Amino acid sequence: MTLTISEKGWVVIPAELRKKYALVPGSEVTLVDYGGVLAIIPAMKNPVKQAAGMLKGGASLTKALLEEHRKERKRGR
Repeated sequence: MTLTISEKGWVVIPAELRKKYALVPGSEVTLVDYGGVLAIIPAMKNPVKQAAGMLKGGASLTKALLEEHRKERKRGR
């Protein structure tokens, strides 16, 4: 998708993308420079709350490591 920058430096985000990302007048976005690539990212209203649980996963790696150490001790290593 190609956008045109106005003389004031404004860019219009197409309606379909505004709707998809729930961007309404007054919404905040973050402009990120990834070394030659610009990204417009919707700002999180409450980043701590929204990120809660995102690293939740399967079995605990700590428990798996402790179990492996226990097995190694039994084998005499």
